[in-house]
Amino acid sequence: MARRWILAAVFFLVVLVIAGTLFFPLYFHREHISPSISHNPARPPSSSFSSVPPPSLSPFSNLPTPLVPPFPLRRRRRRPPPSFPPPLAPAFFVLGDSTVDSGTNNFLGTLARADRFPYGRDFDTHRPTGRFSNGRIIVDYLAIRLGLPFVPPFLGQVGRVEDMIHGLNYASAAAGIIFSSGYDLGMHISLTQQIQQVSDTFQHFSLILGEEAAADLISRSVFYLSIGSNDFIHYYLSNASGVQDLYKPSEFNRLLVGTVQQELKVFLFSSHLFFLLPSWLLVNSLDGWQNLYNGNVRKMVVMGLAPIGCTPHYLWQYGSDDGECVEFINNVVVDFNSAMKNVVNELNKDLPDAKLAFCDAFKASMDIFANHDRYGEFVN
Repeated sequence: MARRWILAAVFFLVVLVIAGTLFFPLYFHREHISPSISHNPARPPSSSFSSVPPPSLSPFSNLPTPLVPPFPLRRRRRRPPPSFPPPLAPAFFVLGDSTVDSGTNNFLGTLARADRFPYGRDFDTHRPTGRFSNGRIIVDYLAIRLGLPFVPPFLGQVGRVEDMIHGLNYASAAAGIIFSSGYDLGMHISLTQQIQQVSDTFQHFSLILGEEAAADLISRSVFYLSIGSNDFIHYYLSNASGVQDLYKPSEFNRLLVGTVQQELKVFLFSSHLFFLLPSWLLVNSLDGWQNLYNGNVRKMVVMGLAPIGCTPHYLWQYGSDDGECVEFINNVVVDFNSAMKNVVNELNKDLPDAKLAFCDAFKASMDIFANHDRYGEFVN
């Protein structure tokens, strides 16, 4: 019995020693070393659930603080964000007609609008956007290939650079090389007006980004021009204003090609002169085109015309029961494309720093017609 009492007493003493070792330093610190901390009435009482005592008040303050947990933690490995290759160009700018209009005419009073179904039913949003297609148009695929978002129409912008920095679409359905082409359908933005809008955009970039940054952006951007179909469809072939009495087809082609050549020369050449000549000399040298500061344009794709003589309207008009294309119309298109290719070659010689490429839409389309099996499913 006495032995049991002795063991109980020893156990009790051991408990007291352990308790004293753990709690006496804390009591000693609080009562004798830092009484002002524990009795400061201005300091609200701390909650044992929300606060941690300062290091100097911790009974384990003399122990080294571990930099890592004393036991291994299983951390969930985060997946890295998807990486995308850098874009091939910083921006993409589009000029032209209904072949590349992405919504410009939605803002105009015109019959040439594509803002109702079935337009857009197969587009990404399954809604009409102003594109003259049930789905994407060629410049949408080119934007994807460049690593850029779809470029929005210029007329839908409110002036925020962040909305325009990856490019804009100035193309307008019914627009032509000649100012009056397509006016039987209502309002549109002609090629000359589109170039002026491009100039306004670049001046805005220059003001916001600075001339150097704007020029660098534009020099690395890609420009795309697709225009000319309406000059035949809604002007020459419809004999608007008796134009066929004034020009033979070959003469009309020379008129169109000469106009495009002049527009592109001013568009490209003025951008080169801007960094070489003082502003007053630049204004005089361009004969009134002083507003066409286009900030160092270097890269441009110029599209030729597709085989207009193969469109259903002309097949019906000229009674092509067997589906054969109207030859004399296509011959005019071939002549136009040949002349435009020569213009592009001449501009590349005149401006060595410029890189212009001509794309013959006629040859590509006729190859698809003749060899459709190589291009996938054929719908008759």
